[in-house]
Amino acid sequence: MFELALAAAGVAGLAGGVHCAGMCGGIVGALCNSPGRRDTAPPLRYLLAYNAGRITSYACAGALAGALGQAGLLTRAAPMLQPLMFALASLMLVVLGMYLAGAASLMDRLEAAGAWLWRGISPWSRHLLPVTSLPRALGLGALWGWLPCGMVYAVLLTALALGSAWQGAAVLFAFGLGTLPNLLGIGLLWRQFTHLRRTGVPRMLAGGAIAAFGIYGLIKVLQPSAIAGDGLLCHIVPGLGGLLR
Repeated sequence: MFELALAAAGVAGLAGGVHCAGMCGGIVGALCNSPGRRDTAPPLRYLLAYNAGRITSYACAGALAGALGQAGLLTRAAPMLQPLMFALASLMLVVLGMYLAGAASLMDRLEAAGAWLWRGISPWSRHLLPVTSLPRALGLGALWGWLPCGMVYAVLLTALALGSAWQGAAVLFAFGLGTLPNLLGIGLLWRQFTHLRRTGVPRMLAGGAIAAFGIYGLIKVLQPSAIAGDGLLCHIVPGLGGLLR
């Protein structure tokens, strides 16, 4: 499951170029044209510093989600909880793939649900603007990594299901690396990027691939216990019995 989640997260980050443009396009554009800088560092260094902070925040969030899932697996409900978490994570990959292909809008609702967290964090970003140094770019990226993003939340559910802090961090790190080419393109090659992101076929193909990852995960979790001995029902029934004792 970990290798599957890692691959799906990387593909999702790479395929989410249009979404990244909407969430971070303005910020990365400002990084390349920020007035009043005190150094002569090229725009690429500012972009890399910003994205290093952003991806680090993703990895921290993934570690927290994985640790939370690990804590849940230490309870008496573990035999029932883990397959349910895997099923939920696989289902979210299907939804994420559909979203990237343009066939689902659940991500927008997830972003609205996470707005309360951003309201507490966003005021701190004002102290880092304008971005006049590399440390400010790094700090702004670290804050921007907590911006409500439905794609991030979907991958976080996968990290939660993995039940491991380091695996959760690795999955979110892979997702962040997947978004990196898009955001570097936004900052340095805006015209070329806007031309590429209008092409719907790559997004549909990538979305289909991610949805296929999710469907495969659902099949693995939901397969009958008579076939593999570890299907979802095989764990839920004994798990319920243990909780009722």
